[in-house]
Amino acid sequence: MQPSPVTNHYLPVDFNRQYHALAGLATEEFLSWVYAPHKPFGEVGVVTSFGAESAVMLHLIAEVAPEAPVIFIDTGFHFDETLAYRDELASHLGLVNVRTVGLDPLSEKRSDPARDLHLKDPDACCQLRKVKVLDHALRGCDGWISGQKRYQSHERSKIDRVEWDSARGKWKFNPLADWDTADLVTYQTEHKMPAHPLASAGYLSVGCSPCTTPVTAGEEPRAGRWRQLEKLECGLHRPADVIVAAG
Repeated sequence: MQPSPVTNHYLPVDFNRQYHALAGLATEEFLSWVYAPHKPFGEVGVVTSFGAESAVMLHLIAEVAPEAPVIFIDTGFHFDETLAYRDELASHLGLVNVRTVGLDPLSEKRSDPARDLHLKDPDACCQLRKVKVLDHALRGCDGWISGQKRYQSHERSKIDRVEWDSARGKWKFNPLADWDTADLVTYQTEHKMPAHPLASAGYLSVGCSPCTTPVTAGEEPRAGRWRQLEKLECGLHRPADVIVAAG
């Protein structure tokens, strides 16, 4: 995938060089370069929901950089199964730097005292419990890794493996952008990784319990998120500057 060649002054001076250096690498090599000893991108955190597809990315991270900061946003509304899976998977993979972050009690008391904001304004709820929390959690990082994949939805179909998160001024990497369901299943089976407890019940994308439902045959994996609403994303993945020089 080749973004359009347009000048953008927000990009770091070495963006084009790093973009092309990573372009042809297999996923494992890609991550090995991101976490190379000389830290070409500085401190890079991994942001995960410990959802239905999280095991593959986290296994790859455990193989390459088991001490990398793994950030899990506890919104206060996760399924109990997700919290149990977080602990199980972290132990199974030997991840030693899992950081659970969440909204502080004072902010919750001020902005959502009845814990019903998700019913009245889902966007505001995601902004409060996810976006602002991640912004704070990433302050010590120069970049972050997500598990986004193009096949997951129309909205994600144009993501690239290397992006620039201009809103936060950080590198953003989507190492599994070009993976599909078959790739994930094959990898997870080969490495005998535990599945999310809700995956077998049709939860192909697992978010907060009030806003997540199972999907049916033929639906996109994220169709069960915010069902009956026009809302498609939580806001963590803002439109990125992925504009590079041609060639």
